[in-house]
Amino acid sequence: MLQNIGFPGLLMILVVVLIIFGPSKLPELGRAVGRTLHEFKSSAKELVSDTKEDVIEKQETAKQS
Repeated sequence: MLQNIGFPGLLMILVVVLIIFGPSKLPELGRAVGRTLHEFKSSAKELVSDTKEDVIEKQETAKQS
């Protein structure tokens, strides 16, 4: 779906967001989106590292048995 948007579509979305929220709210909105993305990335990294640790533990216990 996002592959078909293209530059004109993104520009149109930006204009609509600007109209809806106004120029004074855009920095606040950008910070909120940035914080959300940062939190999502850190949660995803934590989940991946936990999964890798679980796999390593299972491999070690299998070798010991």
